[in-house]
Amino acid sequence: MSAILQRFHQVANDALVKVSEHCLPGAKIALVIYTPGKPEEDIVLKDQGLDDNEVVSSLRRRGLSIDGDNAYKRDLCDSIIGALAFGVQKTNPPPTNHWGQRFWDIGREERANSEQLLKALTALTQVASECEQIASNYSGTIDGVFEHGGDDHEDPSCAIFHRLYYALFDARAAIKKAIS
Repeated sequence: MSAILQRFHQVANDALVKVSEHCLPGAKIALVIYTPGKPEEDIVLKDQGLDDNEVVSSLRRRGLSIDGDNAYKRDLCDSIIGALAFGVQKTNPPPTNHWGQRFWDIGREERANSEQLLKALTALTQVASECEQIASNYSGTIDGVFEHGGDDHEDPSCAIFHRLYYALFDARAAIKKAIS
């Protein structure tokens, strides 16, 4: 630490001691000096026993918002997204009693729900395929059904065949996407 910086720290600390003599009992003091774009020049002086979370809460009561862009918020959001992703993958669980556990659990639950839905969609697609095959036996070609009304075809088996034929495209595409 340079002599100038060391002297600044001493003067600032002495000033904080003098200010603290005039504060309400139990009050804590923090001094933050920053130079925009130069985090290496940040200076933070604080009372013994100061709770950093209380400082942030005080700043929030005075207008600090989570809506602004800052590195802390980006890191926090990245941590949450990572916990969700690891939960989906069922890997790297957070340490016991860590705040990220709840996000990891959400990711794990979403994965379980997705797997359950995929299983149900696969089973439904199999049944729909069998029904489509039965309906197609009575309907002719899909182009012929389409030309004669498609979903509104006068023959119910043709209308069913038409609906199942096109619905299965989406279902099969969703299954393919989910498993790849």
